[in-house]
Amino acid sequence: MKNNANDYVIRLLDSPLKVRAAEWNALLAAQSLDGIVNPFMRHEYLAALHTSGSATPETGWTPCFVTLWQGDTLAGGCALYLKAHSYGEYVFDWAWANAYQQHGLDYYPKAVVAVPFTPVPGARLLARNAAERALLVKALIAWCEAEKLSSLHLLFASDDDVAACEEAGLLLRHTVQFHWTNRAPTLVAARTALPPEGAAAPMARQSRFHGPDLLDVAPTLVASRTALPPGGAAAPVARHSRFHGPDLAGVDSSALVASSPSGYRDFDDFLMSLSQEKRKKIRQERRKVLDAGITFRWALGKNISQADWDFFYRCYERTYLEHGNAPYLSRDFFRCMARDMPENWLLFVAEHEGQPIATSLIAVSARPDCTSGLNDDQNPLSAQYLPPQGLTVYGRYWGALARVDCLHFEACYYQPLQWCIEHDFERFEGGAQGEHKMARALLPVKTTSAHWLAHPSFADAIERFLEREGAGIDHYMDDLERRSPFKTPSPPQQPDPTNLS
Repeated sequence: MKNNANDYVIRLLDSPLKVRAAEWNALLAAQSLDGIVNPFMRHEYLAALHTSGSATPETGWTPCFVTLWQGDTLAGGCALYLKAHSYGEYVFDWAWANAYQQHGLDYYPKAVVAVPFTPVPGARLLARNAAERALLVKALIAWCEAEKLSSLHLLFASDDDVAACEEAGLLLRHTVQFHWTNRAPTLVAARTALPPEGAAAPMARQSRFHGPDLLDVAPTLVASRTALPPGGAAAPVARHSRFHGPDLAGVDSSALVASSPSGYRDFDDFLMSLSQEKRKKIRQERRKVLDAGITFRWALGKNISQADWDFFYRCYERTYLEHGNAPYLSRDFFRCMARDMPENWLLFVAEHEGQPIATSLIAVSARPDCTSGLNDDQNPLSAQYLPPQGLTVYGRYWGALARVDCLHFEACYYQPLQWCIEHDFERFEGGAQGEHKMARALLPVKTTSAHWLAHPSFADAIERFLEREGAGIDHYMDDLERRSPFKTPSPPQQPDPTNLS
C-alpha cells in the first residue's frame, strides 16, 4: 500500500519480530515527554506476548502490525490484531457482537489496535507528527474496508490518538479507571485528562534519586524485608531517608534526598489527607494483615530472583484457575520480561513465618537509556543522577496461596502506594474498573477508545448508544466526585463584621 504524493509506504507485518526493536522503541520514545516510556508498548513487551504464545492466532490474537515507512525510515506504526472474540480487551463490546448476530451479520473477525490483556492508557498510534498519525488512521480504515472487516477499535488511546481518530470520523467511547497521585488534591480532578505520556503531572515535584533505576543498588536495599508498621503508620525511621528499616545504614542521606514540597512525606502523611472514615478503614485493614504475622519484602529489576519469578507465577496461575480460567499470560512471557525488561518490574512478596504466601507484580515506567542497566557514573545514589519527572507505577498481577483477610489490599494497594511515596513516583494506575479502589484514594479518570463500524446502520445505532452511555458516564463521574475519600477543604473564614478591633 503506497501513498505516492508523500512517498509513504504502508507495510503489514504478521509478527512484531519483523520490526526492528530499536526503530520501534525510538518511535515510541518520541511519543513521550521527558523520555519516560510506557513499558507496555515497548517492542520487547509486544514481542514477548508473541513468542511466548500468549497473544497469537491460537489464542485469538492474530498480529497484523501496520507500519508507515518513508523510504527506509519507520515513520509510524501500530500493534493491530485480528480478533475472533472480545476477551482480554477490557472495553466491552459483547452486546455489539450479539446485535450483529441477531441480525444475521458477522461481527468477528474485527480489528483491534491495543496491547493485549493490558488496560493501560497510552500511545497506540506511533508517529513522528500529527500528519503521519492521520495517515496511519486512514490506512487502518482503508485496510479494514478492503478486508471487509466489521469494525476497528483503538483501545485506551492517548490524547494525540483520540484527536487523530476523531478527525477521521471514528466514534469515541469513554470508560472509567481509578488512579492515585502522590499529593493530596485540592479539587477532585476526575475530569482531568491524563498528562501526555511521560509528562510531569500538575504541581510537578522535584525528583529524588529513587525509581526504576535502582536495579543496581545493593540487594539489602532492593530486597529490604520490613514488617508492617503498627496500624499502617509510617515506619519510625528518620524522615530524610524515607526508606524503612536499617538497610541504609552507612549511606550518605544527602545523596538520597531532595526537597519534595508537594508530595506526601510518608504513608502516614498520605493517610492524614483522607477523611477520618477512610483513614480508619485503611489502618484497620493494615492491622489485620500485621496481626496475621505477615511481613513484606520487595525486589526491583534484576534483583528479582529466578525463585521469586517462579513463585510469582505459581501464585498468579493458581488465582486464575481458582476463578475457572487459565491465565492469559504464560510462564515464558514472564521469563522474557525477566530477561529483556527487568527494570520495568517491581515484585512484592508477602511472607508468613519466613515462607512466601502471596505476591503482587507491579510495572514501573523507565527511560530508554535506563533499560540496560547503569554504569558507575549513573549510580542512582549519586547526587549527579536525577531521574525525570512523571514516573508511574502500574498495578498489574497478583496471586496468593493462602487466604488472609485484607491481604489483597495490602499487597496490591498499600505496599505499592507506600513504595511510590518513598521513591518519589508521581502516579499509581490501578487498572480497569474497580470502584472499591476509590476507598483507597484512587480517583476516577476517564479513558477513551475509538471505534469505526463498517455497516452504516450499525454505526448510526452505536453512535446513538454511545451518546446515551457517555451521558451515563458523566453522571457516574459526578456521583464519584461527591464521594471523594479526601478531607473536604474548610471554607475560608469570613471576617466578623461586628468585630471592630
